[in-house]
Amino acid sequence: MAKPNVVSKQELLAAAQHCLAEHGIEKTTLKAVAEQAGVSQGTVFYHFRTKEQLMIELVQSLCDDSWQSLQQECGGSVEQALQAAKERCGYDSAYHRLFFLSLAASLSHPPNRHRLGEMIRQENRHLAGMLENRWTSSPIAGISLEHWGIMLNALIDGLAVQALVDEQFPKEAVFDALRRLFDSLANGRNG
Repeated sequence: MAKPNVVSKQELLAAAQHCLAEHGIEKTTLKAVAEQAGVSQGTVFYHFRTKEQLMIELVQSLCDDSWQSLQQECGGSVEQALQAAKERCGYDSAYHRLFFLSLAASLSHPPNRHRLGEMIRQENRHLAGMLENRWTSSPIAGISLEHWGIMLNALIDGLAVQALVDEQFPKEAVFDALRRLFDSLANGRNG
């Protein structure tokens, strides 16, 4: 029997995450989420008009949780951000599959495209803030910390794409090289 229509958006997102883990993105439907949450399909539709909207909300929730956890656990260091990115990076990464599928679906839907763009800008700002805590100013004249944040985010997302399509992606070596690059930039400024 279905629960009464007193279910939070967070509970539905948790049900969607469970569906994704069990059935994959392709088989995660609004109906499957409703069944997982024990509510009517109309309840899910009330909160999320489309699967794409549900996926974007889920990506937003995962991003927010990730940044919040990163800030609480370590004060938001670049090293910890790279470690978290490395842990999410992989051939079977549900997080990145969800993110890139949402990205592709959002390109033809302006409100979702705008929302995803804001999420990426927020990540850029978080990363720029982490870099500012580490460097205080840019290690290379003419490159702002804001632009460093954008470039680091693009590097991390690009590595995620490569890992999604290449089972042999050398994740450990590449993330070690990225960490060494940032160490070198920091030390070059100071030494």
